[in-house]
Amino acid sequence: MAVKFISNIKENGLGGWCIELIDTVSKRKVICNNIKEYEDAIEQMGDDYGSEIEVTWQKDDNVTVLHMEEVRIEISKYQKMFDNEALK
Repeated sequence: MAVKFISNIKENGLGGWCIELIDTVSKRKVICNNIKEYEDAIEQMGDDYGSEIEVTWQKDDNVTVLHMEEVRIEISKYQKMFDNEALK
């Protein structure tokens, strides 16, 4: 059974966004300030469970439309790269 991680998009208070990654089993939380940090955190935290994870997405109510679009674009790029690697 996959372990559930929550990815919560937040405003960072500096005019940008961050993603709070939460492991629902250990209650460990990591703040990721960009997609590279998020990618690294998912990989490291997922290793604890044999990479069998399920990710659900949330966002704080105050996250701007612009920041949501930026995250969506960055995650889309990451997903394409991940899919391409999986096909090799």
